[in-house]
Amino acid sequence: MSSIVHTIGSIFQPVFHLFGWLMAFFYGLVPNYALAIVLLTVVIMGALTPFTVKSTKSMAAMQKLQPEIKKLQQKYKGPENRQLLNEELMRLYREEGANPLGGCLPMFLQMPFLFILYSVIKGLANQVKVAGHLVSQPRYIPTSSKMYHDLVATNGQIKAFGMDLNLKLFSHHSSFGAQIPFFIFVALAVALQYFQMSQLNKRSLKAGQAVPSQTKAMQNIMPIFFAYFYMVIPAAVVLYMIISTTIRIITQYLMFRAGLTTPQASGPREIPAKEIQATVETKKETSAKAQAQARSKSKRKRKAR
Repeated sequence: MSSIVHTIGSIFQPVFHLFGWLMAFFYGLVPNYALAIVLLTVVIMGALTPFTVKSTKSMAAMQKLQPEIKKLQQKYKGPENRQLLNEELMRLYREEGANPLGGCLPMFLQMPFLFILYSVIKGLANQVKVAGHLVSQPRYIPTSSKMYHDLVATNGQIKAFGMDLNLKLFSHHSSFGAQIPFFIFVALAVALQYFQMSQLNKRSLKAGQAVPSQTKAMQNIMPIFFAYFYMVIPAAVVLYMIISTTIRIITQYLMFRAGLTTPQASGPREIPAKEIQATVETKKETSAKAQAQARSKSKRKRKAR
């Protein structure tokens, strides 16, 4: 297992150094570890925003299709019709541009960045023994950077706003009061995660659409999973999740305001008066043509006699 971890780590080494360089660069502009992480998060989310937009559109399309999906499930009941059901569902997804797994895309894309950021943060607090004493020796950042010298001076502490961002919720803290900001970080991250997942569901309910039971279950279960996750990672990575989730919430809100994912209320579609009139006129024209053809055919028969 350790060899696998070592192999994966060696593959990601250039990426670790890239992220470390970016963080050191931002720290050089604004000498605050928290703000450097925030700026790095903005850069990462800028790269991921197109995927967030695509995912949000896909989730909106899936919720819009729920009535049609239920009809197909009723039509193709039983294990003998499972293949037909899957084929019809895939056809429906293609026609409407929906993807059942699209909503999970941002979550999957976040995983590599969480691993990278966790490794970089761990590297910043790296210490080595020199003459029997632990000495700070940060990894992944340029040795000539201001961040490197500041970390060495503070013995690897990533201090920002009175918090050591390298610590976790249940790390050893000087007092309970010093631990409170870490509780706030975890609670805020979980609350934002829940809000982000419920944002689209609430909009669908307002449009009169039923939210799938699987979506409701994910909305309730996933924040619990993430709550545990946030408790066992450094506060710096939790800060990344807080900022990235906030950016996704803002992105979805702007998409809703622009009408890019506005779900259509389910139910019978109201046909405009112009469309009705055009349909009636078309039917009249078709009927007149049919009558003219019938008369012409009758005349030809009489002549033939």
